Amino acid sequence: MTEVRGVVATGKGKPVEVTTIHVPAPGPGEAVVQVQACGVCHTDLHYREGGISDDYPFLLGHEVAGTVAEVGEGVHNVEPGDFVVLNWRAVCGSCRACNRGRPQYCFATHNASQPMTLSDGTPLSPALGIGGFAEQTLVHSGQCTKVDPAARPAVAGLLGCGVMAGIGAAVNTGKAGPGDSVAVIGCGGVGDGAIAGAAMTGARRIIAVDTDADKLGWAREFGATHTVDASKTDTVDAIRELTGGNGADVVIDAVGVPKTYEQAFYARDLAGTVVLVGVPDPQMRLDLPLLDVFARGGALKSSWYGDCLPERDFPMLTELYQQGRLPLEKFVTEEISLDGVEDAFEKMHRGEVLRSVVTF
Repeated sequence: MTEVRGVVATGKGKPVEVTTIHVPAPGPGEAVVQVQACGVCHTDLHYREGGISDDYPFLLGHEVAGTVAEVGEGVHNVEPGDFVVLNWRAVCGSCRACNRGRPQYCFATHNASQPMTLSDGTPLSPALGIGGFAEQTLVHSGQCTKVDPAARPAVAGLLGCGVMAGIGAAVNTGKAGPGDSVAVIGCGGVGDGAIAGAAMTGARRIIAVDTDADKLGWAREFGATHTVDASKTDTVDAIRELTGGNGADVVIDAVGVPKTYEQAFYARDLAGTVVLVGVPDPQMRLDLPLLDVFARGGALKSSWYGDCLPERDFPMLTELYQQGRLPLEKFVTEEISLDGVEDAFEKMHRGEVLRSVVTF
């Protein structure tokens, strides 16, 4: 058992607290990771606000890069000293999805069996099974993906969630390719990840849509060739005008509300693809004419974690970053301490940052 400092959400809407937590020694199949960096993702704010569950207290943080400190019995994929990025979709290898060769849809992903706790023994619910706003965290060994140890931790850790979700939405789910036109609605961390992914595949025209001028400026840094200020012009009309009146081959909704999804649906070309990667609230509903769904053809897809396979994608994308072919470093707006997480939530809410990253 090790005592470390961690960021805990104790109740809905309450400011987070930096407090002492207990991390048990790893059991069979588990690993303790010394956290070097952890990005502040909007999902962590959802946890604090009770938008995911009410299993308080939560140990927040999940976009982690760090070093394996200790492993439990039966662990062979990593060993102490390995530099890893943590993932929240550790595939089981034996469920019906894995057995059909579709492990990105694994229905029985792994997490650590033992709980981390507060000093009084209260079990903590780790965000996305990780709990990375802590000096150490306990995870299932399958959640550890080895990457190039020369990579900067504050950058590499972002592959653990939002950036990977965006890149994967364009590359894995949307299948964007050379010569395609791609539109991305919502240019936060996930949306800019989608833009970077589209640029990486050789998409010819990449249209960024947002209502914030600063975010549109950031989008150009990741490869957007055109921008649309949705506060001043109609999104569907603008995307169609920029694509010869046809609509984009792939439209990615990185916001996840009915209005933006409907815009994505009508802004795609005939037989084009819509990808939903923004996470809707449970009460949201969508109303589309079924005849339009039939007549337009194409595909309506959801992208969960960018349909990624961490063992395949994390090392590859880290290498592309190291080669200067993927500008992951541009996502890091600031580096902060554990004590700065609550302030980082406010900055994120105001749209002032792409990613604040806690570094140790």
